[in-house]
Amino acid sequence: MNGDRASSRAFADAEAEVRAAAFRDDLTVREIPSPQGLAPFSLALAGDVRPDDHGDSPYGTGRLVLLHDPDEPAAWGGAWRIVSFAQAPLEPEIGTDPFLADVTWSWLVDALATRGAPYSSASGTATKILSKGFGSLADEGDGAQIELRASWSPSGAFRAHVEAWAELVCMLAGLPPGSEDIAVLGARRTRD
Repeated sequence: MNGDRASSRAFADAEAEVRAAAFRDDLTVREIPSPQGLAPFSLALAGDVRPDDHGDSPYGTGRLVLLHDPDEPAAWGGAWRIVSFAQAPLEPEIGTDPFLADVTWSWLVDALATRGAPYSSASGTATKILSKGFGSLADEGDGAQIELRASWSPSGAFRAHVEAWAELVCMLAGLPPGSEDIAVLGARRTRD
C-alpha cells in the first residue's frame, strides 16, 4: 500500500511538472485522453503548430505520452517512459532526400540535448511518406510528409523532455528555435 501511495505521489508530481511546461506561441498544446493499458499511470498531450479555426494544423502535429510503471519494465530500463509522435507535411522534393530520416532523428536528439534532458533506452522510427492523388483526388497533386515515432526513458526534469518534444514538433513544421512570430507563407505541401 505504501508503494502505491508513493507511486501515485510521484506521478502527481510529474503531472504538475509537465503541466507547467512552457511552449512557444506557435504551438497549441492540450491534454488528451491517455491510451489505456500501457502503464498504471499515464498523461497524454497533443500539440499542433499554428492550428486553424477548426483546430487542424497544415504545418505539423505531435503527441506525447508520459508513462509510469513502478514495476520498471525491462525494456524501459526504469519506471518512466516517454512515447512521442511528430508529423509534418513536406515539399515533395524534400521528401525524397535520402538523409531526411537521419536528420529527423538527430533533431530529436539535439532537442533533448539542448534542453538538458538526459535519457536512456531510446528507440524509434522516422518514416517518409510520398503520395500522389488519382481520380477524384488528382487535384491534390504530389505530397510528402515525415513522421517520427520515438520513445525513451527520461532522467531529470520531465518538463525539459516535454519542451524538447515541443521543439521537435515545431522544427519538423519548419519553425526552428528562435523563430517565434516569424510569418509562414503557407502550408508546405504544394498543390499542382
